[in-house]
Amino acid sequence: MVHTDLSGVYPFIGEDELNQIWLPKAGLAHKRLEEESEMDDGYAGWLRLPEQLCGNALDQIHETADCIGRDSDVLLVIGIGGSYLGARAVIELLCLENCKKKKTEVFFAGTSLSGRHFGKIRNYLKDRDFSINIISKSGTTTEPSIAFRLFYRLLKERYGASAAKRVYATTDANAGILRNLSAANGFTTFEIPRNIGGRYSVLTAAGLLPIAAAGIDIDALIKGAGRAQSCFSEKSHENPAWKYAAARQALYAGGKKIEVLSAWSPEYRYLGEWWKQLFGESEGKDFKGIFPAYLEMTADLHSMGQYVQQGERSLMETFLWLDAGCESTVIPYVEDDIDGLNYLAGKNLDYINRSALDGTKAAHISGGVPCVELKAETLSAGSLGALLYFFQISCAISGYISGVYPFNQPGVEAYKQNMFKLLGKRRNNHKV
Repeated sequence: MVHTDLSGVYPFIGEDELNQIWLPKAGLAHKRLEEESEMDDGYAGWLRLPEQLCGNALDQIHETADCIGRDSDVLLVIGIGGSYLGARAVIELLCLENCKKKKTEVFFAGTSLSGRHFGKIRNYLKDRDFSINIISKSGTTTEPSIAFRLFYRLLKERYGASAAKRVYATTDANAGILRNLSAANGFTTFEIPRNIGGRYSVLTAAGLLPIAAAGIDIDALIKGAGRAQSCFSEKSHENPAWKYAAARQALYAGGKKIEVLSAWSPEYRYLGEWWKQLFGESEGKDFKGIFPAYLEMTADLHSMGQYVQQGERSLMETFLWLDAGCESTVIPYVEDDIDGLNYLAGKNLDYINRSALDGTKAAHISGGVPCVELKAETLSAGSLGALLYFFQISCAISGYISGVYPFNQPGVEAYKQNMFKLLGKRRNNHKV
């Protein structure tokens, strides 16, 4: 499970202040979140999703993943934002060590409008069998819509009349362009529940189908999220999700406008990207909100480390640490010691990495940066499911504390209207 260590926060906000002011706010926010989850037109269906995932829905995902594995070398997942980041985060973190069986490569497209990127993927697919998983609740988002039109044409050129059998559409249950397109062409479809938004959808078919196709144990992922659901539903000041949300908002009220998530392995990159969208899109509205940034440690100590240590003191930092859970590499002893590293001989890399985190944390606190540390179990599908759920519930509670509605994103339409005008799109013209 996830443990929240606030010892690096108390030099900046008192423990009494957190307990008497901010944790009660977290409790009220949690109550609002549960009320939202009970509303017919609410968007917190993810709150109880882990305990509801079972039966036919999961069977269909498993069967489809097996089918993709038999038919295809590559599954091309087309989506953007919440439609793909959760799946990519899980696959990047777990695929090398936790796949039950390597079934198929999972590639991602529809995340940009770059012709060069499209060309590179097209060339990669030239000699490989592939299928497509298009993910969009409405089917109107520009980047994945364009990518699907281009790659579906390639699929039809390759497979002719049987191309539609290689398309799996994850979309709204009842309406939207992608739903209509699927019905017209006979695509296999999966549903994104109406009461779950994209950035909270990793434990729906939007995330689970690509993750299962990559060979990762989605049953264990869901089980871990279920344990987290039980743990973080507790109405207590000791609830780790309350503590994280409350600490963030207390520090924000004190002038810390930017939160840096520091993770200590390169494989965490897309978890950081998912975290950025989750918190940025949920909290950044009404001209308020903590700006989420991500640093990859220890590499970014040699670039952004200077700014974090001595730049403007508008930062808070969250250290994310999961035990490696695999055989570690020990530094060997060398007789001549020309490189001067014998002081590390006999020590393993995980110990050295942890020492780097501890040293960095102490330095940043002394430099005026409040630090939260999130510690989780050994990295596995189960522990990652728990971590994803922890961030989701913490984010929703944090948003409610700040006074915003954490489940909409009204600001994302502004750039689209300008872009559509420049491209000559007619009003209400939603053709893919």
